[in-house]
Amino acid sequence: MTQPLDSQLGFAFLAELPTLDLAPPKRAARAPKAAAKSTSVKSAPSDTTPSPTPPLAPASVAAPAAALDAEAMAQALEAHPDYRVQRRLVPRLDWPGAAQGTIQRILVLDTETTGLDQAKEKIIELALLRVDVDTATGLPVGPVQVYDGLEDPGKAIPAEVVKITGITDADVQGHALDEARVAELLQGVDVVIAHNAGFDRPFVESRLPAFAKVAWACSFADIDWKAQGRGSAKLESLAQALGLFYDAHRAEMDCHALLAVLAAPLPQGAGTALAHLLEAARNPSYRLSATNAPFDAKDLLKARGYRWNADQRVWATRLSDDAALHAEFAWLKDQVYNHRHAAVQIEKLDALAKYSARTGVTTHQQL
Repeated sequence: MTQPLDSQLGFAFLAELPTLDLAPPKRAARAPKAAAKSTSVKSAPSDTTPSPTPPLAPASVAAPAAALDAEAMAQALEAHPDYRVQRRLVPRLDWPGAAQGTIQRILVLDTETTGLDQAKEKIIELALLRVDVDTATGLPVGPVQVYDGLEDPGKAIPAEVVKITGITDADVQGHALDEARVAELLQGVDVVIAHNAGFDRPFVESRLPAFAKVAWACSFADIDWKAQGRGSAKLESLAQALGLFYDAHRAEMDCHALLAVLAAPLPQGAGTALAHLLEAARNPSYRLSATNAPFDAKDLLKARGYRWNADQRVWATRLSDDAALHAEFAWLKDQVYNHRHAAVQIEKLDALAKYSARTGVTTHQQL
């Protein structure tokens, strides 16, 4: 990575970069006219015709890229406060170490589809990474099993999807997901993890109903990335915060990037994001609807993170646990309903229903 020249920096740090042991390049001979311009002494006039300009000496041959110690250069730049270095993500297919605690088996999942509407669109790519997680450390251990399959959706892939994913009609023609291999990887899995499970789960369950029988967690919604100091919850941004870049919007690479992000320690608090998600999968979440909320409270609700449900005509939000739910009751009573009599709707969702199209257990709470 480079940075525009700043006259205040001095660039003294560049002396610490690795250098190549090369002979200094030969200077090219200059024409007499050019030489005259480069000195303050004027040449005497001459009646003779100037000699022809001698040919330029050949430039020194550049050293091959392999001779540069790229990692040492990257480390030197990282040591300077004005630079940040990004490294290409290398998929890890085996995680070192032995488990110190019990093991939970996870399946990291990503899809590429023909569009956003699960009722109308189809999967064109499904990728899975299966790996064990040591619950004592929150880290993956052992080999990573990989599946990446394409499927012909039976219709043309929209141009905007081709532009994003690079997947064309020719790529998927005649292909189908290997259902036997997917079932093999799904066997014994404790939790399926996706980045935006609310999108992936309905698509996958519609195509492969066995996924409805497994607990799910969402690395986008189950972790408050803003509270963790991240500027964005987008997967590419989370990877960049760890100094990683990759070719996004292909399902398998997105899975490898997600596993790398989740195996890193959370910026705030103890443990990894993986440990946090395994805990989230053990506990129910809640969808809270602010039933009959006053119209003039809509800006407050929106700023709080509520979203308008046009079908039910209600403002609703998702809460991760009991403590967050009861804190929200108090906020609604004070800020939205102004201590008037009100009843709100709560939908309790366990990990088998979270992020699916299925409903949970619905109750009402008097405030």
